[in-house]
This record gives sequence, structure tokens and C-alpha cells, in this order.
Amino acid sequence: MPASTQRGVWLALLAVFVAMCCMQIGAALGKLIFPLVGAAGASALRILFASLILLAVFRPWRALPKGNAWRPLLLYGATLGFMNLFYYLAIARIPIGIAVALEFLGPLTVAVLNSRKPSDWLYVALAVVGVAILLPIHGGADPLDALGVVLAILAGACWGLYIVFGQRTSAVVPAGTATAIGMVIACCVVLPVGIAQSGAALLTPHILPIAVGIALLSSAIPYSLEMMALKRLPAQTFSILMSGEPACAALSGFLILGERLSLSQWIAIACVMAASIGSSLSARNRAPPAAPA
Repeated sequence: MPASTQRGVWLALLAVFVAMCCMQIGAALGKLIFPLVGAAGASALRILFASLILLAVFRPWRALPKGNAWRPLLLYGATLGFMNLFYYLAIARIPIGIAVALEFLGPLTVAVLNSRKPSDWLYVALAVVGVAILLPIHGGADPLDALGVVLAILAGACWGLYIVFGQRTSAVVPAGTATAIGMVIACCVVLPVGIAQSGAALLTPHILPIAVGIALLSSAIPYSLEMMALKRLPAQTFSILMSGEPACAALSGFLILGERLSLSQWIAIACVMAASIGSSLSARNRAPPAAPA
């Protein structure tokens, strides 16, 4: 591998790690303003300011995408918006670490679908075990809000689509332009819901600076870094790197919000992470597909 390519890969790996840390710290800080503007309101403020920041930095109007590039870009932006909205609604009801573990079923599905090897059903079974430990379907499980669980799984479905459409978009649109326009599209999805929930409370002066910081940490910085990484890494490798997200989320929830998880919940999170790593490694080792015509 040429030295320049190696540097690009290492930069992509670092970008994913920094994005992961920023995302979860920002989410934990965002949860602190839920009592003031609600979960949908916090999500709306986060995406609104993130889109404004990205527009100012990347100025995508200088070279707008053309033709067929808009289809994956629109899908990328829409899934980005719904992913954020469902995630914030979920963490209003369940701890952040558990929400991310459930949400992680989306990237796990992407990795499995990229492999199609019989052995991957072992990793699927491991993930099912982890989710079963979390869900209150047996006497040993800690109580969880049912709607919060459903919302986290919906966020996971959007996360999986975000990876797929993000990679397709990064192949035809520069990373900064794609992230900025995608965030504007996401804002169009989430902002009406936030306004409907919180109304004028979104304009409270002392909340706005906090919202800008949350937007930087949990949206503008990580999504820009992820788009850069997706341009240099295959989807299954990206999924491997993101396997640390549930643990990072649980740690952020503990340090910032004081959310303590039980031993069984940590075991469940570890099962989901191990399943994702295993299935992603299996996908990476498969034979490369033929180039499209």
C-alpha cells in the first residue's frame, strides 16, 4: 500500500474515533436540556445549528450536485434526520448506553448483509442474546420503557440506511458538500417536529449557546468526519470501528448524566459489540464483488 494511501487510512480511523467520542458527549449534553425544550426540540436545535455551521464552513452552493447525485443525497439527509429524531426521543426514556446498543442493530445488519456467510448467523444469535438480556421479557432484566426501546430500534434502522446512503453519496459528492446539504435536508425533517413540541421555548436566549455547542459536538464535527472516513473505508470496516459506540455512550452517560448500568446490561452491550465486530470481520474477509458495468 502506498504511503499516501496508508496515511489516508490512518486519518480515516482517527476520524471515526474522534467522531464517536464527540457524538456521545454531545448526546449526553443534549439530554441535559430535555427538561427545557423536550427531546424533539433538542434534536431540532442540534440539527438547525449544525446545518448553519456546515453551510458557513463548506458553502455547498458554490458547486451544487447535479443529476443523479441528488437521489442518494436526499435519502442520506432524510435518514440522518429521522435517525437523530428517533435517537433523542429514545434517550429521553432509556439510558444512552442501552439506546446505542439497541440502535447498533442497524450497522450490524449492514455488516451481515455485506457478508452473507452461514457463520454470520452465529453473530446474529449473539446480538439477539444481547438484546434479549436488555429487554424486560424475563425476570432477570432491569425495567426499560417499551416505547424507548422501539424508538432506539427505529433509530438503528435509520443508522444502517445512513451508512449505506452515506457511502453512496460520498462516491459522487464531496464530503463537506454532502454533509452540509444532508444536514439541511435533515433539518427540514426534524425542525417541524421540534417546533410542534416546544414552540417559542426553542428561542430561549440562554439555551441557544448551549445548543450551538451541542450541534458542534454531536452533529457538525462527527458527521463531517464520518463522511471523510466513509470515502476511504468500506462500509463493513466502518461498522467494525463503530463497534465501540455503545461502550462510549454508556461511559458518557455515566460521567455526564450519572446513568448507572447493571452488570447484565453491560454484558448485553458487550454481546452486541462482539457480534458487530465478528460479523464485520467476516464481511471484510469475503471475496470482493465484481466491478459494476
